[in-house]
Amino acid sequence: MGFTLINQIAKQANLQKLPFSVRRRALTLVPQILKPSLRIVPFSLQKSLLIPALHSVFKEAIEDGDFEFLTGKWLKISITDIDLHWWLSFADGKLIMASPQLAVSEDVSFSASGDDLLLIAGRKQDPDTLFFQRRLHIEGDTELGLEVKNLIDAIDVDQLPSSVHKVINILADVVEQTQQEIKHGVLV
Repeated sequence: MGFTLINQIAKQANLQKLPFSVRRRALTLVPQILKPSLRIVPFSLQKSLLIPALHSVFKEAIEDGDFEFLTGKWLKISITDIDLHWWLSFADGKLIMASPQLAVSEDVSFSASGDDLLLIAGRKQDPDTLFFQRRLHIEGDTELGLEVKNLIDAIDVDQLPSSVHKVINILADVVEQTQQEIKHGVLV
């Protein structure tokens, strides 16, 4: 229901037609607003939202045993511009998430800005390109990192619920368009 509402708002707002200055400012403002707001979101709520979403996205990969390589290993995912970090692993046929208070030592970490992660999710950028542009950082166990990256590459975004897919595409389009305009020196 929440994504349907966001989808309707995004469609009605026609975000890509907003003036460049508004879109550029939003790319700066959204992380500044989210960062302090997300600090107060309890781990239990983050986990209750993230784990089912990941199980939905990776349902087939989990069923096929594609996450077995993560058993006994920890993957840290960091969204750098909002200072959000998650530690994920695989046990008993499912993805699990460690509380930050456990201070688990990750075997590999992936970090990028929210915009860049959105571009990856929306298939506007591939992880390799962002890695070589030093916008996606992968540190730790190289082999494990490559397996995680390959799983990300294999995600079929069409398997996401249509409302989630649409929201991701709309937002990724806006980010991509705005970043291109910034790169090409569009005047405010």
